[in-house]
Amino acid sequence: MRGKSRITAPVPALLLMLLALSLPSAGPAAAAEGRPAVTLSTAQAGTGGSITVSGTGWRSRTLLMLLICGRATPARGVVGGTNSCANADGRAVTTDADGRFSRALPVTEPPVPCPCVVHVATATGAKAQADAVFQVAGHPVEPLPAQTAGGRLAVLSDTRLDGSGSLLTWFGAPPSRTLTFTVGNVGTAAVENPVFRVGTAHGVFAPQWDERQWHGTLGPGEKARVELPVELTAGAHGDYTVSLEYGGKVLAEQPWGVGRPWGVTLFWILLCLVVPAAVFRIGMAVVDRVRPRPAVRRAPPAPGHGRSVPGRGRGRGTAVAPPRPGPPTPNTTLPWFTPDTGPGPAGRLSAPHEDHPTSPTTPGRKGST
Repeated sequence: MRGKSRITAPVPALLLMLLALSLPSAGPAAAAEGRPAVTLSTAQAGTGGSITVSGTGWRSRTLLMLLICGRATPARGVVGGTNSCANADGRAVTTDADGRFSRALPVTEPPVPCPCVVHVATATGAKAQADAVFQVAGHPVEPLPAQTAGGRLAVLSDTRLDGSGSLLTWFGAPPSRTLTFTVGNVGTAAVENPVFRVGTAHGVFAPQWDERQWHGTLGPGEKARVELPVELTAGAHGDYTVSLEYGGKVLAEQPWGVGRPWGVTLFWILLCLVVPAAVFRIGMAVVDRVRPRPAVRRAPPAPGHGRSVPGRGRGRGTAVAPPRPGPPTPNTTLPWFTPDTGPGPAGRLSAPHEDHPTSPTTPGRKGST
C-alpha cells in the first residue's frame, strides 16, 4: 500500500507544476496587448533635430498620429487638447501585424510652454493613446494649472446644427455647420476652458474626432450656451451623425443629412459635351485649311456682253447688262394715204405746180410779161 502511494503521488504534483509554469507566460502577453507603450530615442532635443518614436502593444494595422504637445504629462495627459500640440509638424504611422511601429519625428516647439510629451493616439477605430516625457531644449517651462476636482458638465438642451449650404457647397466645397447646445456645471467645482470632442460618422463607420476648446469658466450650478464649428470633407454627401463628447462620455448625438453636390455632376456633364464639340470644330477648321483647292475655270464672255453698264465699275464680278430693244417706231403715215397714193419722194404737202425757170438768161424761152 505504501509503495503504491509513493508511485501515484508525484503525478498530481507534476500537473500542478506544469500549470504554474504556463500561467506567467500568458499574463504579460495579455497585459502587453491591452496597454500600448511608447519609447523615445532621446529624452531631450532642440528645435530642428529629430527623434525616433517606437511603440509596442498597439492594435495591428492601425493608423497613429505622433505629436509633440506642451502643458502635458503622462499622468494628466494633454491639458489643452490638440490645441497645445505642434499639429503642423506631426507625423502619421501605421502599426505592423504585431502592433509595433518606429517613426522619425521632427522636433518643433509647441504653442504652449512645457512640460512636454510625445503624444501618440489612434486616428481611426477604437480610442487608444500613450504619452512619453520629452523636453524641447530652449523652450520655456511653466507649472501646470491647478487641477480642479468635482466639476462635471451636462447638456441641458437639445443640440442643433445651425447654418446652411452655399453655392460653393453645391459645387463640392466642404459643408460646415455650427453645433449649438446649452451646457451646465452639475458638479461642486468650477470648470475652466473645457475641451469638447466633436465626432462625425458616416453610415456605419467609426466617427472622426476633433477637439474643440470652449473659452470660459463655468462655476457650480452655472450654465452657458456653447457653439462649436463642425466641418466635413470636400464633396461629402449622405447621412452623417455628429457626436459630442466630454470627459470620455458621449453627451449628445445629432443627425445631419448632407445633400449631393449636383454642381459637380453638372460640371462634368457640360465638360463631356463642350470638349468634344470644341475638338470637332477645331479638327474641321484644320481639315478645311489643309485640304487642296480645285481649280476654277471661268467661261469667256459672250460677244456684245463685254461692255459694262453705264455708271457701274468694271471690277471683278460686275454684271454686264445685255442691250435692251428700243421703243417701237410710231407709224407717221396719215390715215387717208396709203403707201401707193402718198406724196412724192420729197413728201411735199403743197399743191402741184410746174417747174419753170425764173432766170431770164435761159435760152429758148420767152420772158414773162
